[in-house]
Amino acid sequence: MSAAFFDLDLTLLRVNSATLWLKFMWRRGELGVMDAVRSVGWLMQYRMATLDISDISRKFLTGVAGQSEQEMRELVAAWYQDEVRQHLYADARALVESHRDKGHKLILLTGSSPYISAPVLTELNLDGFLCTRLEVDDNGLFTGVPIEPLCFAEGKVHWATRWAERHGVDLSTSWFYSDSYTDLPMLEAVGHPVATNPDPRLRRHAQRAGMQILDFAD
Repeated sequence: MSAAFFDLDLTLLRVNSATLWLKFMWRRGELGVMDAVRSVGWLMQYRMATLDISDISRKFLTGVAGQSEQEMRELVAAWYQDEVRQHLYADARALVESHRDKGHKLILLTGSSPYISAPVLTELNLDGFLCTRLEVDDNGLFTGVPIEPLCFAEGKVHWATRWAERHGVDLSTSWFYSDSYTDLPMLEAVGHPVATNPDPRLRRHAQRAGMQILDFAD
């Protein structure tokens, strides 16, 4: 059996959802000026694949310690409906459907949280998602610690491989769509890697390696 794995930000979405979230938190008065400037700088460096986003993510996650998971789930679900779903590429929707027609398993593979992954799964009628998960204590509160490895870079290979083994999926006949050079380990782990709306480093690598490049028109 084959699967099609899809990254989220700048692959299925035409924007980085973290940027939308920062703007949302700023409007709610929950993000200071220095934190906002620092976060935007980190996101720009990540887009250029010059920053280890895993370390930054761990620092971000300490800030949610003590918060309710259920409240986060509800907040993100509302934010997704109001501010995120409109940014799904029409071409991405068509791509998902083309793989569905071929009988492939459809899996979101993202460094984002399960709280945004779940509504995307519902929106696109996917078969599952693999993402960065946060530890929750017995009271339903975040501990501020992520479940390792984070779903970035080699971490995506880790979680995708475990999932494939459980579901009888052959990665050598599967697809992965991503915009980011940091996803190169996972792109190299599948038989059909596709650099999708690629960042500059991934585009250069894909051109040299003869990797398929896909740019969405809308």
